[in-house]
Amino acid sequence: MLPCGGKILENRDLQDSIKPRKVEFRSLNFNNTLHWQPGTAREARDTVYFVQYKVYGQSTWQNKPDCWGIQNHVCDLTNETSDIQEPYYGRVKAASAGVYSSWSLSCRFTPWRETVIGPPTLAVVHSSKSIILKLQAPRSPYKRKRGSKIPMTNYYDLLYQVFVINNLLDKQHKVLVYEGKHKVIKIEDLRPGVSYCIMAKTYVPMLDRSSCHLP
Repeated sequence: MLPCGGKILENRDLQDSIKPRKVEFRSLNFNNTLHWQPGTAREARDTVYFVQYKVYGQSTWQNKPDCWGIQNHVCDLTNETSDIQEPYYGRVKAASAGVYSSWSLSCRFTPWRETVIGPPTLAVVHSSKSIILKLQAPRSPYKRKRGSKIPMTNYYDLLYQVFVINNLLDKQHKVLVYEGKHKVIKIEDLRPGVSYCIMAKTYVPMLDRSSCHLP
């Protein structure tokens, strides 16, 4: 039998070893999720996690009921971080064998500054020497009163960038053929019989940030 002091030290070691690591927010089009990694100890089957969040400057942390005693390593905080200009924090603690770790804190997260904006959706209409592109901005998870999802153009001054690649050439030779806000674009003077690849991105000049491209 361990003396009391030995038991306390053993519990402290377990507390430290199960403490979650690398707690961070990830965000795509304001779909905001908190992620973490297990502690340094091998994760036991009974290990569960607890998530709280708060607005920067507030003293009170809020529990996330759907992420209270879970075994996942991710928690959806989209609804809790819906004021996109506010900075937020998240934190996570773990429990195993009746022992609770201390909290692990995320960095400050401001959705408007840090979300990754996805590429536009793209519809293509072909003709012999031209292509008509119909672009649509990515959608946020937030809805209008009628139920439709609000496009990211409501939150940012978005530009579309369209590139053309001649498939006979090296794929690195992409040509920017359009940058602007129009949703319908006509690309002309294409060579008959040549295969082309079209790529589209969104670009936010204020943040100097581009999405990945949509082929």
